[in-house]
Amino acid sequence: MQVALVGLGKMGANMVERLLRGGHQVVAFDRDQDLTARVAEGGATAASSLADLVRKLSPRRVVWLMVPSGGPVDSSLDALLPLLERGDIVVDGGNSHYVDSQRRALRCAQEGVSFLDAGTSGGVWGLKVGYCLMVGGDQDAFDHVAPVLETLAPPDGYLRVGPAGAGHYVKMVHNGIEYGMLQAYAEGFEVLETSEFDLDLGAIAHLWDQGSVIRSWLLELTELALADDPDLERIRGYVDDTGEGRWTLLEALQQNVPTPVLALSLMMRIRSRQTDSFAAKYVAALRNQFGGHAVKRD
Repeated sequence: MQVALVGLGKMGANMVERLLRGGHQVVAFDRDQDLTARVAEGGATAASSLADLVRKLSPRRVVWLMVPSGGPVDSSLDALLPLLERGDIVVDGGNSHYVDSQRRALRCAQEGVSFLDAGTSGGVWGLKVGYCLMVGGDQDAFDHVAPVLETLAPPDGYLRVGPAGAGHYVKMVHNGIEYGMLQAYAEGFEVLETSEFDLDLGAIAHLWDQGSVIRSWLLELTELALADDPDLERIRGYVDDTGEGRWTLLEALQQNVPTPVLALSLMMRIRSRQTDSFAAKYVAALRNQFGGHAVKRD
């Protein structure tokens, strides 16, 4: 089927390629026209603007957004909604907050346009193995885009999880779980790395992935990362977060659900951005004041 894809970063461009391999007709647009030209070389139809993109689509139009959450999604809707017709479908495949997706679905509905929020997991590996798609929105729109979803996802890798907002809600919690898993692996491997033994961490990652209780895709990626840089010497220990972990934690607090692993994992990401925290200096200074404990000075 015909589908438009807006936003041709690492994930967006790979999704275009996977769709083309699946026999779909893709109209592509990015504000960076060099990116648009690049996917056009692979077989996509290039659009010079969102208006041009809509002109090149046949009803019932499907426009899939892979743009950053927040303002870029709203500005895309500002441009698209006056151009689209009743029955057309907009899919937000980014990491938007589910409350924003509920608001956008209502806005689109007022114009007779369907809105699907598609939580998308798979990262740069999605081109090869497929994307796990958690979709919220009405059943009719979901059924219409099902051929696209089936191509993008691995077997059993896409699901309508509920009404508008539900897709991004499920993806939000998915990413919250990811925070905890990453932190648990990180702490375990640091204990191994600092032990008295000269351990091959890459070999251990491979070993643990062979039938152990903690085997996972993350261990496969650990093995790949350590093969490239065994001591991770080329990487600074600065860990960003893109919002989903915070949103999940706030949601848990509102529901009185204890999530200590997620909370501490998020705090550790924030701590990673401080080369020498004031709080740590404060504790060291006070220990020196009340107990005469030695402090390390620059």
